[in-house]
Amino acid sequence: MAAKKILMLVGDYVEDYEAMVPFQMLQMVGHKVHAVCPGKMPGDFVRTAIHDFEGDQTYSEKPGHRFAINADFATVDPAKYDALVIPGGRAPEYLRLNPHIIEIVRHFAAGDKPIASVCHGQQILAAAGALEGRRCTAYPAVRPEVELGGATWCEVNETFSNAYVDGTLVTAPAWPAHPEWMRRFLEVLGTRIEP
Repeated sequence: MAAKKILMLVGDYVEDYEAMVPFQMLQMVGHKVHAVCPGKMPGDFVRTAIHDFEGDQTYSEKPGHRFAINADFATVDPAKYDALVIPGGRAPEYLRLNPHIIEIVRHFAAGDKPIASVCHGQQILAAAGALEGRRCTAYPAVRPEVELGGATWCEVNETFSNAYVDGTLVTAPAWPAHPEWMRRFLEVLGTRIEP
């Protein structure tokens, strides 16, 4: 398996598990992951939030860990990366307002490079015009943006444990889907894990 170079877009109040877990899992299998954030440098941190599903009308939010940035957003060249990961949380609602974020996402979408996006990360995909004609899922509250972005909504199950693949796009509704979301993303990347 050839190691891939993967870019991850994060910001303050990114969902803790949706940043930490894929960052660690992808490195565990040998890929290089660069986590970047507008306005932050390597060694800086973003604050994270832990979203949980406790039977309320929406998710609850608790303070998470500090997540370290390990690459410089200002100098990112998306052409040097093989794939993109977009975690959810509250960060996507303002990251999608950054023109450079939109350019980066459009590069990956136009080049049909693998993209893994989870939960509210699909807000960025919709803002970049990267969902037109695609099939995907997201956190249920993001469904209107997914559909307005031109995608066909794929229903989520009660435990949020499913993921959908449409070509090189792998989406999931929330962090409980990590096992399937990451397994399917690794398949798209061509990563083989030997028993």
